[in-house]
Amino acid sequence: MSATITDRQDYSAYTPADYNVWQKLAERQISALEAVACREYLECLTALHPVIAPAAPPKFTELNKKLRAAHGWSIKVVPGFLPVDEFFSLLAGRRFCSSTWLRGIDQLDYLEEPDMFHDIFGHIPLYLNKDYATFAERLGKLGVKYAHDEEKVTQLQRLYWFTIEFGVMRRNDEVKVYGAGICSSFSETCHIFDDPNVEVVPFVLDEVLAQDFVITEVQMKYFAIKDFSELWAVVDLLEERWA
Repeated sequence: MSATITDRQDYSAYTPADYNVWQKLAERQISALEAVACREYLECLTALHPVIAPAAPPKFTELNKKLRAAHGWSIKVVPGFLPVDEFFSLLAGRRFCSSTWLRGIDQLDYLEEPDMFHDIFGHIPLYLNKDYATFAERLGKLGVKYAHDEEKVTQLQRLYWFTIEFGVMRRNDEVKVYGAGICSSFSETCHIFDDPNVEVVPFVLDEVLAQDFVITEVQMKYFAIKDFSELWAVVDLLEERWA
């Protein structure tokens, strides 16, 4: 990690080592995702070119122009993990949290805490997709509304994890990935397709809400939606159930 952690992106702080890390990560993931990412993610990533490209770390000012023009989102720079209530509040206000630091060259394949590559390359593209962006906003609003209810907050965290972080789709009997934890990780991208013990099951809301996860462990179970409109139906159901 070379860039200093601050409350804004100090672009001048990125070193040649940071540029090298970003290039290696971006080139590898673009190649890895070409055949396995969902169409929506790939289209949004293309739409963000050349702001997101292997040549250099992206400038948040340029990304924010694209995000605001699309659906009113923007990036909120944070130093690391946020309290869950603050995180949901930012989502509800169409603000996605991102760090500004990059991992070292010796951490290309594993990182305990999300860096800028995970936050930006993994998460940001799909905020150009209206259905996805609206789902994230509505999920955040549910988190704000039920912030006092520990059980519901835990369920919303699980929903976030198995959609926004590790979501997959099944189309024409093919699994396609869209979760940021997969799209930003070469090892996760390979794991889901190469490990015979991985289980991909249809998305059933009650099963998702009951499924525990450990953030430091590789995923062994994924819940496949058909398309992003299915996530709208999920939020509709929760709003009705919890009313």
